[in-house]
Amino acid sequence: MLSLFYELLVREGQKFRKRSLVKAKKAEIGESVITKTSDGTEAKSTAEEGDWLVENQTSSEERYLVKSQIFDKKYELRHALGGGWGCFRPKGEILAKKMTLQDLAPFQSNGVIEFEAPRHHTVVVKPGDFLVIPTDKTEIYRITQKEFEQTYEAVRE
Repeated sequence: MLSLFYELLVREGQKFRKRSLVKAKKAEIGESVITKTSDGTEAKSTAEEGDWLVENQTSSEERYLVKSQIFDKKYELRHALGGGWGCFRPKGEILAKKMTLQDLAPFQSNGVIEFEAPRHHTVVVKPGDFLVIPTDKTEIYRITQKEFEQTYEAVRE
C-alpha cells in the first residue's frame, strides 16, 4: 500500500500533528485489544512483549497497541495517572491526505479498498478517510475522518 499511495501523499498530502494528549500504559503480554472507531470495530490485536496500549481522547475512546520502539519515537510522558497509566504528549508530524472516490476508484469500482495492516488485520479505506505516513515513511495506515478531525491539526509552515 505504501508504494501504491506514496507519490499521491507526497504530491497532495499535508503535514499534520496530533494536538490531543493520549493515555497509555505498558500492555500485558497476551492482552486482547479491540480497536473501535466511529466506523465500528476496526481491529483485534493481541499484545506482545514491550507493546503499549494507547487510548486516544476521541468520542469513540479509540484504543490500539503500539510497538515499544515506535511508541518511544511518537510519545513523551507528561505525567503519571496511576494504575500504570500515563498522560503522553504526541511528538512528530505525519503526512496525510483525505481520500476521495477519485483517489480510490482505480483500485476497486466501488471506491472502497482493503489491505492488510502490519498486525495482520484487514483495513478498509473509503472516501473521507485519511491515509497517513509518518515522516520516516516506513508505513502507511488509515484514520477515519471523525477520529482524524478530533485529534489532528495542520502544521503551518
